Amino acid sequence: MYDLDDDVLAGLHVFAKKVAHAIKKVVPCKRIGVAVIGLEVPHTHVHLVPMNSMGDLNFTRPKLSPSKTELEEVAKKIQGALA
Repeated sequence: MYDLDDDVLAGLHVFAKKVAHAIKKVVPCKRIGVAVIGLEVPHTHVHLVPMNSMGDLNFTRPKLSPSKTELEEVAKKIQGALA
């Protein structure tokens, strides 16, 4: 992440802010958390996490297992909220 050009890094955070606002509109939560973690993928990315408590940012907890259809429905709602 810190190898990115300043303009790209700033743009990433501005875009994440827009997506976070869209997520908050469609996913019931108190706030959207952000985490930059992981060595498992060789590219820069951020995690935007709907949160109701600090424990929601605990990545050692079991992952949710939504169906492909559920994920597609939420993605469409988030895309709609971005427009």
